Amino acid sequence: MDMQQRQAYWRRNLRLMAVLLTIWALVSFGAGILFVEPLNNVNFMGVPLGFWFAQQGSILTFLILIAVYVWRMDKLDAEFGITEYEEEVHH
Repeated sequence: MDMQQRQAYWRRNLRLMAVLLTIWALVSFGAGILFVEPLNNVNFMGVPLGFWFAQQGSILTFLILIAVYVWRMDKLDAEFGITEYEEEVHH
């Protein structure tokens, strides 16, 4: 892979991380802290929604975002011909 391809790969990786971390920040900080009062007016499984996001929702969102990151990085690696496994060299 040449330098231009490396830079393109890294830019796309950084863009993906920025989008996913922004989503996580909005869910954890926004729903769990900033908008907790309006969300608490809605019940989710017998619990105020703002409380649920603060306790469970941000963690579940983070786990989902990790899975999305792995899935998207596998596709990106395949697109750029990157493999995790070194091929064995037989002499």
